[in-house]
Amino acid sequence: MQKPFTIYFAGELFSMKHLVGNALLADALLRGSRGTYRCFVPQDHEQRETTPTAIRNQDLFHVASSDLGLFHFDGPELDSGTVVEFVVAKMLDIPSVILRSDFRLGGDARTLPWNLMVADYPRTEVLLLDSISLYQRGLHQEGLSPTDAALTATSQLADMVIAALDKVRVTPPLLTPAQKRSAYELLQVMAGGNFDKLLTAQKIESLISSKLERGL
Repeated sequence: MQKPFTIYFAGELFSMKHLVGNALLADALLRGSRGTYRCFVPQDHEQRETTPTAIRNQDLFHVASSDLGLFHFDGPELDSGTVVEFVVAKMLDIPSVILRSDFRLGGDARTLPWNLMVADYPRTEVLLLDSISLYQRGLHQEGLSPTDAALTATSQLADMVIAALDKVRVTPPLLTPAQKRSAYELLQVMAGGNFDKLLTAQKIESLISSKLERGL
């Protein structure tokens, strides 16, 4: 059995609704992909009794260490931390999926409901859906209970995310191995705050080797 692809699961984690929804979707992605995709969900590893910089460093380290990224662009304003993590992933040429399950419109791009500065990046699949319609379909058409309708909608959402991950995963890398190494070394320095103690030169070499082996 092949080693699972690791997914950095970025998004809001500030309320019980966020926490529960994130946990359900991450589990549905693991089950629906039959173990192909395993999510790193920051809420499961968040350090509450440490400094903000240490928390930031841990999250950036796992962005850099993951094979792919899943970035939740929900809300009338995008979560600023998620945007930073997305930009770092693009700097490192990490294949990414942007998911918006929020049916509200916004932003200043014609085709995407968010700020144009986070639009149209390469090696990125965008998944837009109306989550309330997905939920109500199970509730009304299939006659499910609210809880079962929510679980069914989450499973259906996971199937769509898996298809997007499958598609973006096979897109050719933009950076050569040498360019990718330089990008990681730039992040190592740019982040400051002792980030180089996590993203060491040895770790960078290990990551580059792993990504080359898996065509990433």
